[in-house]
Amino acid sequence: MATRGFTGRRTPDDHAARTPPGQALTTDFPVLSAGPTPKIALADWSFTLKVGPRPVARWSWEEFSALPRTSYVRDIHCVTTWSKLDTAWEGVLVDDVLAAAGLAPPTGFTLAHGFDDYTTNVPTADLVGGKAMIATAYDGAPLTPDHGGPARLLVPHLYFWKSAKWLSGLQFTERDEAGFWELRGYHMYGDPWREQRYDDDA
Repeated sequence: MATRGFTGRRTPDDHAARTPPGQALTTDFPVLSAGPTPKIALADWSFTLKVGPRPVARWSWEEFSALPRTSYVRDIHCVTTWSKLDTAWEGVLVDDVLAAAGLAPPTGFTLAHGFDDYTTNVPTADLVGGKAMIATAYDGAPLTPDHGGPARLLVPHLYFWKSAKWLSGLQFTERDEAGFWELRGYHMYGDPWREQRYDDDA
């Protein structure tokens, strides 16, 4: 199993510098969801790439599990003001999903879709270059349903609502289309270091 990009655990000396404004550190892993937790059998799981409305690639769980895997440690920040440092993830980089599909990033914007009909928008540039993965394991174990298992998007440099749970696919879009929380007043980008929580935050 490949573990490209592993950065190792850091010392606690720089915790304050790694905590965005308005955030408090936690050692727990709070569970927050827009709705009930769906139960997704691996036999029923699939992941689809779309360009606009057109599906261009699809993987079953078995096929997806055969893609190159990456492990890394990242800090995560929830818009509800908790941050958790040094979280350990494993999954498939979005770069490797695109490579397996034979695609260069086709548009500047992406809409992530969940099995629960949740959506969230992320600029495509924030998903490639090793910045984001489709995570299937956390802290050395398969990702549990309450944290988005079997697979969730992980975009650790943005507020955690952008890391869609129960991911079913990525859709490349020509324009920046608001997702579930963005339609309800959340920021279209969601940079925790700029406290971009709501749509009128700079």
